[in-house]
Amino acid sequence: MSDAPKRRLVDQLGVSPTFFADGCRFTGDVETTGPLVVCGVIRGDGRVGGALSMAATSEWEGEIHAQAAVVAGRITGRLVIEHKLEVGATAVIRADIVAGSIAVAKGAVIDGQVTITSGQPIVRFEEKRRRAGQHAEAVEPQVERRARTA
Repeated sequence: MSDAPKRRLVDQLGVSPTFFADGCRFTGDVETTGPLVVCGVIRGDGRVGGALSMAATSEWEGEIHAQAAVVAGRITGRLVIEHKLEVGATAVIRADIVAGSIAVAKGAVIDGQVTITSGQPIVRFEEKRRRAGQHAEAVEPQVERRARTA
């Protein structure tokens, strides 16, 4: 087994997460002490004591608080991340964001105010990993951003 550092936040989830499967719809507030993986739809506020991972099929409407997050789905509301937020190319975030640091993939849409509490600049990157069924040629939607650092 290798002791090489894990570069991506999604590779560092660690303990067993709570899952909301694809096709699952949940209405109400969500609270978990560990990581949370969302593939379905949630309507309500959330407090995640670990890392939040949202698949491209996921949607969340509400105010979300988490330690760290990787978002590939849709969020409407408010997003507060204690440490690092990674926004994937398929993400559409229509919310105000407060995060320690943020990395945004080419193609992501962020429509809202972005506040970075660490003062670090927004890191922009291009997705290199291909998912099953994804074609080599990527379609690049227009990126909307209004960013501000604290």
